[in-house]
Amino acid sequence: MPAKPKTPSPSRTRLAVTPPAEGPQSLAERAYQQLEEMIVTLELAPGSVLSEASLSALMGIGRTPIREALKRLEIQRLVTSVPRRGLLVREMNVAEHFALLEVMRPLDRLLATKAARWATEPQRTALRKAAKGMLDAAKKGDKHAYLLCDHACDQIVTAAAHNPFAVDALSPLYSHCRRIWCSYSRPADLLQSAEKHARLMEAVADGDEEAAGRASDALLDFLESFTRSVVGVI
Repeated sequence: MPAKPKTPSPSRTRLAVTPPAEGPQSLAERAYQQLEEMIVTLELAPGSVLSEASLSALMGIGRTPIREALKRLEIQRLVTSVPRRGLLVREMNVAEHFALLEVMRPLDRLLATKAARWATEPQRTALRKAAKGMLDAAKKGDKHAYLLCDHACDQIVTAAAHNPFAVDALSPLYSHCRRIWCSYSRPADLLQSAEKHARLMEAVADGDEEAAGRASDALLDFLESFTRSVVGVI
């Protein structure tokens, strides 16, 4: 049985690749990106009570953008409102996670095949670079570098697919998947996942829609198998 999850120390490199420009809306986006990462990487562990004031002091961002970010995270089911306690980081739930993967499978396949068709040459080059980076990170057991490459892959594929509706639906699902991954993955899982992701990125980079679809299905098969392997500890 896998070990209980441990809360990692805060990382210096944020997963957000491109910082937003300054402004009221961009501050809310920045607050969202930072809070999302803190939840995903367990810097804010499940059950943590969230205070606008303390988060504002910690992140150096005003309470209004923090409030907007927390509303967005609540809609995405990463935080929840509890009577007499306020907002809490949601616990992880296996039944919900299997339902999430069920929804994620056709949407992920759609984006993969569309990206294979429409990606630009710079995007294809960036995907090959991300695939290599992910494999290298997995071989070194560097989970944070792995997540950076995973995040970059998602950004490139979603941009190349040109389907904002699918992207809006998938973005919170990716966050939930990364949180489960940060909590329970082991070194062997990291390498297997990197190999599945690399095949997907290479198929998209090659412009092979059929191979991209198969690789997407194989990745979701792996994620379902991984989730079943940790049922006893979530």
